[in-house]
Order: sequence, then C-alpha cells, then structure tokens
Amino acid sequence: MKTGTSVAAPALSEAWASRLRRRTANLKVYATTGRGGGSPGSKRRRLEGRRYKLSLLLSAYCLLLSCGPPRAERIVVGSKNFTEQAILGELIAQHLEARTRLPVERRFYLAGSYICHQAVLGGRIDLYPEYTGTALTAILKESPRGSAADVYNHVKEEYRKRFGLVVAEPLGFNNTFAIVIRGEDARRLHLHAVSEASRYTPEWRAGFGYEFMERPDGYQGLAKTYGLKFAAPPRIMDLGLLYRALKEKQVDLVAGSATDGLIAALDMAVLDDDRHYFPPYEAVPIVRQETITQHPAVRQALADLGGKISEEEMRRMNYAVDGEHRDVKEVAREFLKSKGL
Repeated sequence: MKTGTSVAAPALSEAWASRLRRRTANLKVYATTGRGGGSPGSKRRRLEGRRYKLSLLLSAYCLLLSCGPPRAERIVVGSKNFTEQAILGELIAQHLEARTRLPVERRFYLAGSYICHQAVLGGRIDLYPEYTGTALTAILKESPRGSAADVYNHVKEEYRKRFGLVVAEPLGFNNTFAIVIRGEDARRLHLHAVSEASRYTPEWRAGFGYEFMERPDGYQGLAKTYGLKFAAPPRIMDLGLLYRALKEKQVDLVAGSATDGLIAALDMAVLDDDRHYFPPYEAVPIVRQETITQHPAVRQALADLGGKISEEEMRRMNYAVDGEHRDVKEVAREFLKSKGL
C-alpha cells in the first residue's frame, strides 16, 4: 500500500561524493585489517584513530545528505510511523496543495515523536501531526496537568518560547492511549476498567510499542499507578503488530489508541482509565514559524481543518486503511470532499 511519495536524499556534488567514498573505503580497510607496522600497542592506537576518523567522515557524509537545496517553493509534511499519522499527514498535504497551490512532499513514517520533533526543528520537514499529551510529556518532559484546553494552551505557549514552533488549532479528536484486552476475556472476567484487570495481570503477558515503554506517560507510570505486574517483561512490538498478537493470544494486554479502527472489528475491549493516568491527546499540527511567515496561506489552510475530525470519523478512516486495506490517499480525499474542503 502506497501512502505517500518517497523522497530521496539530496545529491552531493560528484567531487565530494567521490572523495568521501574513497576516504571511507580506505579507512574501512584499515579499520578491519589493522594494516601497518609497529608494536601491537601502536597498531591498536592507529586502528582506534582510523575508526574515529571513519566515524567522523560518515557523520559528515550523513549531515551533507540531510542538507538539501533551499525549498522556498514547496512544503514538506511529515508523520510518525502508524496508520492514523499517515492519514492525518495525507489530509494535511492534500488540503495544503488545494489551498496554497504549492507542491507538497510527503515524508511519512518517520519513526516516533522524537524523530519527528527533531526533523521539524532541523527544517527537514515543515510540519507534522502531533498530540498535545505527547508534546507535554515526551517533548516538554512535564507531568500531565489540567483540562484538554489547559494542556493545549500550555503546549502552544511552551513550543513558541522554547522551539519557535506553532501549535495550530486542534483537529477535533482526542486520541488517548487505550489499554486493550480481548473481548472474550473482558466478558468472561467482567472487566471494564484497568484497576479491575490488575488482579489478573500477574498471569498475563503484555505487549507495548517501544516509545510507550520509554516515554514518561507510558509503561512505568501506568504500572505504578495501577500496581500492574505481568508474568514476564512486556514484549516490545511494532505498533502494527499489537492487535494481531493480542488476537492470536501471543499477549493478553496491549496499549493501543482510542481511535484504532481494528479494536471493534477484532472484538477487542478498551479498559477504562479509571484513575485518569493518561493526559488528553488532542491531535494538532506542529508547524515551523518560518514556514508560516514565508507562506501565510498555510495558517489559514490548517485553520480550515480545525475541529473537523471527530473520534468516530478518525476511527472509521483508520479502519478503512487497516481493516479494508484501502489507499490512504483515497481515504483522505473522500473525507476532505465530505467536509467541503
């Protein structure tokens, strides 16, 4: 399934590329063979020095690859590495193309929040969809606080002051984390809330994404808040495999998203976060201020999308891609048309 145009790294000048290839090739030979005379200690020092030079050259090469020509007349939209993000990225990209008449490049599936944040700070992308709770806890490193409006306003102000980034109007839905178990288990054990499940988790296996295991609003805090203990350390899994593993009984509990379209389709049950551990996660575009300054139409185009997507609409779009295997571009196009955009 093709979800966006691929973007090749900018080409280096032939002279630079040739020189770097020759130097790195030579250094690799030295690093692997330790070629040269002298005592074992001197050989080791030369080997370490050459490996260090190799690492510097490779770092410089990667840096040069990331520095492309000025892109004043195009916009680059990024996204994280799961279905909903690709859909949101495509919605934004198509609407920007229609409203600004500028060419838009897609750089989707850029791993998680940290990579996307660094990409927008470094100018490799102009904007990407984020969630306010993630911005608060994973990027700003702050504890959950207040209402959805409180979190949004705080994130907006801190992103402006710390990063020079614009947090646009919320898109309309809250995609909080969802603690999910099999529907058959929920019915058999009469489970409705996470606190009720804690008595069974010592016999269960859990599956979580890497970022959920690492982030401050993720596994460690959840386990502490609810006293969760599992039969084995949680399995770290790709987000796209969580529900399949749950359905096939490889794991018994996963952390998904409230708007995942497969939850109902696969007869899964979402346990209520009855101790209110998770903050609000309103979907918002994060935009470089330079992009808005250079292209004022971008701000209005994003405002058009404000409040337009409900949780149920996002869930249906996610299911259209994950459950019905429809093309992301087609799903985004149909939604925009239904909203008169």
